[in-house]
Amino acid sequence: MKKLKLGYAPTRRFVFSAEDAFRYKVMIKEKIESFGMDIDIVDLEGLNTEGLLYDDNINADLIADRFRQENVDAVFFPHCNFGTEDTVARVGKALGKPVLLWGPRDESPLEDGMRLRDTQCGLFASGKVLRRFNVPFTYVTNSRVDDPVFERGFTNFIAAANVVRKFRNLRILQIGPRPASFWTMMCNEGELLERFGIEIHPITLVDIQRASKRIESGNSAELAEAVDYIKAKLDWSEVTEADVKRIAALKVAMKQYAIQTGSTAIAIQCWSSLQDTMGIMPCLANAILTDEQIPVTCETDIHGAITSVMVQAATMNQHPTFFADLTVRHPENPNGELLFHCGNFPVSLTVEDKPKLRKHFLFDDHAPGTHEGEIKGGGMTLARFDGDHGEYQLFLGRARGIQGPYTRGSYVWVEVNDWPLWEEKLVKGPYVHHSVGIHANAIPALYEACHYIPGLTPDPVDPTEREIQAWLRGAGL
Repeated sequence: MKKLKLGYAPTRRFVFSAEDAFRYKVMIKEKIESFGMDIDIVDLEGLNTEGLLYDDNINADLIADRFRQENVDAVFFPHCNFGTEDTVARVGKALGKPVLLWGPRDESPLEDGMRLRDTQCGLFASGKVLRRFNVPFTYVTNSRVDDPVFERGFTNFIAAANVVRKFRNLRILQIGPRPASFWTMMCNEGELLERFGIEIHPITLVDIQRASKRIESGNSAELAEAVDYIKAKLDWSEVTEADVKRIAALKVAMKQYAIQTGSTAIAIQCWSSLQDTMGIMPCLANAILTDEQIPVTCETDIHGAITSVMVQAATMNQHPTFFADLTVRHPENPNGELLFHCGNFPVSLTVEDKPKLRKHFLFDDHAPGTHEGEIKGGGMTLARFDGDHGEYQLFLGRARGIQGPYTRGSYVWVEVNDWPLWEEKLVKGPYVHHSVGIHANAIPALYEACHYIPGLTPDPVDPTEREIQAWLRGAGL
């Protein structure tokens, strides 16, 4: 997977110490490299003798050209003594990428009363000029290089920038239309393209059926690998060898189509035409692909697929998502809820060593292909991108796994802070019964990413918007 590229543009102003600014340029870069994030850093070395942004005579165009040629995904302007705000704003405007503004906290004045740096003042200036240029930016509290608030703010910005770059390059492979009775899965394809640049690549169930049959009748290494995976990771005693091979072939066909079309996620009509024509359910194939960082959503849920890519990106693609129905309340816990789907949660998340590959328990044909079992609990983020009437929001909430009664399918019981509040917000919209979960705190990054996506409003229920902002400023450290 392509690494996120960060443009590193440390800046100073001529009236303060150039030597101290250079020292901080080196110190800050070493610090962000120590955070262990899998990113590439593109700096200004070679554009001038200092590798610093300090004189507009260097030309903002030269800096912007370097970052464009390197195809950076975001830009960081650490203010190393004060900062050259006009050039910072010009570069930020020219690139149109997420911008991070921060500077190291100043030391005490020297004995003679002189100051080597005036970083905070420079930040005030750059913030104002960025606003004049209509450049959205992220600000991290003026703090020392070793202060945890800097690490928190920087790493969250990188995660948010990763969400933005994935969102801006979204293409969803749509396999079949939505089920006829699922009006909740309607989406405005033209508006998604016009508003956000999101592309939908539709194919029919006949297309995927033909591809699956071709793969099933062959002996490719991809098919053998998928069959071996299913047999090694799941208890498949309730289905036949032919069922396993057919499920594996579907998984390979879906992945090949995603790669060929440049799609980053898939939305599939999982019932009922597919099992009528192929004799299997796609649930396990969906689960395996989601584990492989190609999230698949059921019932042709395009908005769910968009959510899955965003949530996955917010963790720097370090965790798999799971796509769940919000179904029933816990029989005893007033703030408990069942997250469930027929059998599509990633195998890597299951509690059992070998979860069961079974036949569908609801539909009359009982086609094989559902991967059933409870998944692990712990802290998690639940999210949903959705919209109607031309307005789009991103629901955000945190939950934790709890004990609950056994149920069929893929499932986990969770507890939230105030389920009646959640329920009211979800019912009154613009949301539906589908959500995307991930075992990580993705909320601050998703919240911050919305600032760079015009037309998308963050809608956090827990924590609140004020609590997220306080956390980003260092609360709880």
